[in-house]
Order: sequence, then structure tokens, then C-alpha cells
Amino acid sequence: MAERKNVPPPAPSSPAPAASPGSGAVGEKPSATSPSGAAASASTGPLSGGPARGRILLVEDEPDIVRGLTDVLEFEGFEVVAAPDGRSGVREMSERGADLVILDLMLPDINGYQVCEQIRTSNQLVPIIILTARGQELDKIRGLEAGADDYVTKPFSIGELLARIKAILRRLQRAQPASQPDVLTIGSCQIDFKKHTLTKNRKTQTLTFYEVELLKMMYEREGQPVSRDEILDKIWGIEAYPSNRTVDNFVVKLRKKLEDNQHHPRHILTVYGFGYKLVP
Repeated sequence: MAERKNVPPPAPSSPAPAASPGSGAVGEKPSATSPSGAAASASTGPLSGGPARGRILLVEDEPDIVRGLTDVLEFEGFEVVAAPDGRSGVREMSERGADLVILDLMLPDINGYQVCEQIRTSNQLVPIIILTARGQELDKIRGLEAGADDYVTKPFSIGELLARIKAILRRLQRAQPASQPDVLTIGSCQIDFKKHTLTKNRKTQTLTFYEVELLKMMYEREGQPVSRDEILDKIWGIEAYPSNRTVDNFVVKLRKKLEDNQHHPRHILTVYGFGYKLVP
């Protein structure tokens, strides 16, 4: 038998540089844990020792995604509470509330559409961002109709999700202009900007945050066309990576609530190749 030699242990290797929050995609198995490395990056960090930016409820059943998103969001200064299924998410929202909800559509008990609808029955104003592996427009529209304010398609970058979260929370803090009425009448509908409701034929429906913001913007420019690019910039923010289809999907949703015939609208009119205009 060969004589064993006393070999000194190898020197520890230098740690690999941490990934930046926007560098990896989330939602695919190989990269689901990459966000956890982002928490070590000092370049985008917030708030050392400061108060939390807000409380985020994360309703997601994939442990890797939960762990990665929690690391990044906490590093950015948010308090994060995770719920592994739909019912516990609804219960957490009812008992303790949140400033924003990130909601996966594919959950082990009730689906994300049902969770969204249940949250909306008791809280009309909390922003809800849905995570979906389904890229079909109809699936996205269904999520918006259930009460979501925005959606992100898996796999997504951490940078994109963070930008959307920050954009919507920033807009929630924006004060309503003094010249803007609390209640607006469009056709046979009454829209209450403070309560986020639309009443038509004695039936009241909830409006999401982005629906209200879109109506406010078009009201301020009453009768004048507003471009899709301007809507994206002023409501979503360029940094939130939205697309023209985002605006179109919200217009489709608003027309269903507001118009007598959504296929032949009289109030939210398309200016082809440009955008939309409001005709009360």
C-alpha cells in the first residue's frame, strides 16, 4: 500500500461574483435560484436599516421561486410574506393585509383567478400582479378580468418584476389632481375614482388601479387622442417593460365594463395606428 503523505488543504477559492437582480430569468428550474445571489449585490440595494418599503404577499407554490423572490424583495427593502397555496393566500390577505400581491396562476388548490376574485371581494385597491406561464392573450385578459392590475409571463427577469412593483407602488402614492372630480359620468356609467368603482344600470363593478389611472388620463385629455406610448410612459413607466398589448388588454377590459356594446364602442374610441380617446 502506498504511503499517505500529509498534503496541506487547498486554499479557499474566491467567491463567485453575485448576480445582479435583473440578470437571471425566474420560472425555469435551472435559474429559479439565481435571484438569491442577487441579494448580495450592493449596486441596487436600498435601504440599509431603513423602514420597509411595503408589505408584499407572495402566493406561489414553487419553493425555488419563493426563496429567490423573497431574497431579492427583502434586499430591496420590502417585507415579504409567502403563502404556498391559494386558500392560505386569501386568508393571509384577509387577516393581515398587504401593500401588493404577487400571485401565481397555477396553484395546488384553487387557481390564481379564483384567489384574485376572492381578494377583490374585500379589497378593491390592493395592486395584484399575476405570474403566468401561459402566454396567450386570452389568459392574460382573463387574469385582468378577475381583478389583476398587471401580469408577468414566466420565465421573467427579476429586473422586470421589480420595475413593475416599484412603478405601481409609486403611482399609488401619487396625489389626485385638484381639478379632477371624484365622480365622473360617461354615458350611463358613474365612475368613482376614490372608491375605484363603476356603476351601470344599478350594478356596481370594481375598477383596478390601472383601469382608474387609464380613465383619469383619458379624461384629462377628453376628446383628444392619447398615444399608446404616452399611456405606457405615464401610467406604467418605461422602466416597467410593458408593451402596446398591455394597453390594448386594459382597454378591452374597460370596454366590457363601460360600453353597451364593446365591439362597437361609443366612449373609448380607437385612433388607429396611434392610441385611444375618451368621448363621455
